[in-house]
Amino acid sequence: MAGGWARDGAVQDQIDDTVSDAVSAARARMPKGDSAKYCDECGEPIPEKRREALPGVRTCVECQSGRDAATRQLSINRRGSKDSQLR
Repeated sequence: MAGGWARDGAVQDQIDDTVSDAVSAARARMPKGDSAKYCDECGEPIPEKRREALPGVRTCVECQSGRDAATRQLSINRRGSKDSQLR
C-alpha cells in the first residue's frame, strides 16, 4: 500500500529495481574469457579447482578477497531524504 501521491505497488517497484541493479552490477563484475594460471597481482599459481569453478578468473583467492574488501558499494538512494519530503 503506497501513501501520499505514490501509486499502489510503487514501493515494490523500488525494491525490484534495487535488486535488478545489484544483479546487473554483479554480473558485470564476473570474470570472462580464459582463466590465468598465475595470479595477475602476486604471481602465485591459481588452483585448478578455482579455475574450473570460476571461468575467466585472473586472481588468487587472497588477492581477490583484498579487492572485494576494497570495493566500495555504490548505490542509488531511491527513498529520498526527509528534507525533500517535508518541502
